Amino acid sequence: MIKMIKNSYRILIFLFVVGCLQGVSQENIPFEKDYFPPKKKDELKIAIKEIKAGDNFFNDEIPRYSLAIEHYFNAYDFNPNNALLNYKIGKCYLKTIQKTKSISYLEQAYALDPKAHSDIQYLLARGYHLNLDLEKAIITYTDYRGSLSPNELTEKGDKIDKKIAECKVAIEMIKEPVRIFTDNLGSMVNSKYPEYGPFINAEETIIMFTSTRENTTGGKTDPTDLKFYEDIYISKKESGVWRDAKNPGHPLNTESHDAIVGISPDGKHALIYKGEDNGGDIFKCRIKEDGSWQSPKRLPKEINSKYHESSASFSPDMGALYFVSDKPDGFGKKDIYVAQLSIKGSKEKLDYEDAKNLGAVINTPYDENGVYMDVEGKVLYFSSKGHNTMGGYDIFKSEYKDGKWAIPENLGYPINSPDDDIFFSFSRNGRRAYYSTFDPNGYGNRDLFMITLLGAEKPVQFNDDYDYLAYNTVPRQENAMHNKVEIKENLITIVKGKIMDAITLSPLGGVIVEIYDNELGMMVASFESNSRTGEYMVSLNSGKNYGFAVKAKEYMFHSENLIIPPATSIQEIYLDFLLNKVKVGSKIILKNIFFDFDKATLRKESAVELDRLVKMLRDVSTMKIEISGHTDNVGSDEYNTKLSKNRAKAVVDYLIVQGIDEDRLTYAGYGESQPISDNKTEGGRQENRRTEFKVLSK
Repeated sequence: MIKMIKNSYRILIFLFVVGCLQGVSQENIPFEKDYFPPKKKDELKIAIKEIKAGDNFFNDEIPRYSLAIEHYFNAYDFNPNNALLNYKIGKCYLKTIQKTKSISYLEQAYALDPKAHSDIQYLLARGYHLNLDLEKAIITYTDYRGSLSPNELTEKGDKIDKKIAECKVAIEMIKEPVRIFTDNLGSMVNSKYPEYGPFINAEETIIMFTSTRENTTGGKTDPTDLKFYEDIYISKKESGVWRDAKNPGHPLNTESHDAIVGISPDGKHALIYKGEDNGGDIFKCRIKEDGSWQSPKRLPKEINSKYHESSASFSPDMGALYFVSDKPDGFGKKDIYVAQLSIKGSKEKLDYEDAKNLGAVINTPYDENGVYMDVEGKVLYFSSKGHNTMGGYDIFKSEYKDGKWAIPENLGYPINSPDDDIFFSFSRNGRRAYYSTFDPNGYGNRDLFMITLLGAEKPVQFNDDYDYLAYNTVPRQENAMHNKVEIKENLITIVKGKIMDAITLSPLGGVIVEIYDNELGMMVASFESNSRTGEYMVSLNSGKNYGFAVKAKEYMFHSENLIIPPATSIQEIYLDFLLNKVKVGSKIILKNIFFDFDKATLRKESAVELDRLVKMLRDVSTMKIEISGHTDNVGSDEYNTKLSKNRAKAVVDYLIVQGIDEDRLTYAGYGESQPISDNKTEGGRQENRRTEFKVLSK
């Protein structure tokens, strides 16, 4: 009888907890048997065992958060409403590459028990900070500060105040973002494993970087984190394409950790970091005439010390070495130093002089790292946790003028973020940078990217002959199309033409023309055609992939893809637009829909065109359409039909995700059966490979 009462009591507790979970508020549920029905006994034991396994990694001398989180999630599946478990998962995420995933777990932990851990508010504020939810981060940092005791405030107050200041810096920087675009260096360079620390030669034809891959020299894993040992990899650019990255093996790489921290402008000398040596030292090695590498040699005592040296960069003439050390005579824990080469001793041996600290203009009471001298020897790039940062390390630059360093300049958002931004290398002109970051659509943990800095936005230009707006953009190499007439002046392309009714050929005035950079997915120009003649003209920089969208009332919108080739002089391209009135049966070719080669995967450059289609369907809420895919005649009928159908379906799936009712959409694949041009030429085949939409009803 007593046993029945106990069981009934447990069941009542369980039902009560379930009822609470289904309500607005939730209760913190301990991993204790009284909170779960008897039939869950075995599952509870397994969950507790998983938590203990996770705690072993979480509390290790060198915590292994990525391993801990795997065990914690096994317990989370059983009981997601435990405050301490949510806290631990959130903290683990904060220590991994996917930091912003921490927020939901830390919020849940705080909602379940605000005292789940003493630093829960600080970690939650840090999560908001990293996610650029900056006002919320400031409030949460401030609340955490207010909860501290006098002794705790003495210990932690400065750190919290700095984080609040970083949020305020970030707010201001986001208001004026730097104009950039990023390019993934591709699968020949990147892998499913992390790549980081990229360094290029002056000609941008060689890139050396660090990765932890399965073909690491020796093939072993580090017992502290179970990842493969770091090795240095090399990729060379040929015909504008980065080729397959190679592991050069011995002697550049060893069976332990080997990380690249710098290369000479000619690409023939490398600076290597070995963390197991003397607390962390820098080595130098040179490539031989036969293309093999010499054995790395430790840099002398003027550079390496019993402390930690982690980053280095040659001056352009290799007559000096800039490096980072945490030796105790600096302004902060890690400072930047320079050591000059000179003739020393009676034997007139070339060696380094004693290193000098770069001073308080560059170094701060906080850490500096990731030093990189540009190939002209005038601008020093480095990462710092001091100065005016958005959070963690930000990248700064300082120019050496009149015998002194200029006040460092933050490179701005989105080059910098609230997370650690470190180990960049820059092109000769400072217009391109190479770095590593996590991209959920990338190849692996961290990928290598190239940033192109676009510079300040150029002003709108007016032309006396046409009432339109012209906008300059930045060149990007692509292929040529359309007839052109060259005239000798600057590196721009003039695009001009008429907008007309497709049937009557009468000019259409006041028609809106929008021009998009397909790579960046952003509008770069918007103007109207001449109100009387329907003519337009715009000047654009050469070497880019543009999308044109032409919109007129009572007409179907018209899209055109224009890939302007690079040019050594001004060129003119003539491009007319013929618009069709909206009616059942009207067909429009979507010129800016792009797929991966031989696949039905939409490329990111398609987003602008697809979003225009979404807007049209929202504006005309009763319209029903058919999306159709078409191919050329290369390949079998069966294959082409299947590919074209899958591509049409991919477009429809995108529209549905954007909220368009699927009852308004149909799709079909016609393969090669409806050509609009001759398949005997490449140009004709290209026109036949297309995506269309047809109006089924208005």
